Amino acid sequence: MDRSQGSVLIVEDDTALRRSLRTSLDALGFDVGEAGNGEDGLVRLRMVDYEAVVLDINMPGIGGIETCRRIRRTYTRMPILMLTVRDSEDDKVEALDAGADDYVTKPFQTRELTARIRAAIRRFRAPETPAEMPIVNGAIMFDPVRHRVERAGAEVHLTPREFDALQYLITHAGRPVTHAKLLGILRGPGCGNERTYLRVLIGQLRKKLEDDPANPVYVLTDSHIGYRFRES
Repeated sequence: MDRSQGSVLIVEDDTALRRSLRTSLDALGFDVGEAGNGEDGLVRLRMVDYEAVVLDINMPGIGGIETCRRIRRTYTRMPILMLTVRDSEDDKVEALDAGADDYVTKPFQTRELTARIRAAIRRFRAPETPAEMPIVNGAIMFDPVRHRVERAGAEVHLTPREFDALQYLITHAGRPVTHAKLLGILRGPGCGNERTYLRVLIGQLRKKLEDDPANPVYVLTDSHIGYRFRES
């Protein structure tokens, strides 16, 4: 089997869905493992070196959220993609707060899930960039040491809070960041409800980074969840 696509563990209690996903991912060249609940998933992770986990949020036993927390405590870099329920924004926020890297809403297209898995494994395999190294994403260059941001080679002057927001978003490119998480970084714990402040700050950041702030290509909105910087 061509295993170049990566190794994925599917943790899902719906046997039909789990088997369907395995068949599809197998056919695309992934090496796939299965677990029917969180407890079994944790055991599988100790036995096999997986590169990503697809984890259902609603399962019997310890459940998806607690499983996610336990995976994250032990495997700090392991990509975790949570399968959530349509229109349940609270579930998505809870999943991200528990340590999930991303979420896919049921029902979903296999193509969408596969693209998210590939992106997650690509980030996992990439060598970690030292914290002091500049990051280039499209026309944006972010240099944390020189405290400098450039857009298409021209320096962009950011306020300290704009710089902090950009630093977190661009170092987590491709992954959603919740409103509460970003506000906690910018203003400290207990500020998770100050959405107006965050909207204004992101709006100012877009004016400085985007060709068309009304149709951003870098600082993207995850509706009702938060923001994500585009995948590099």
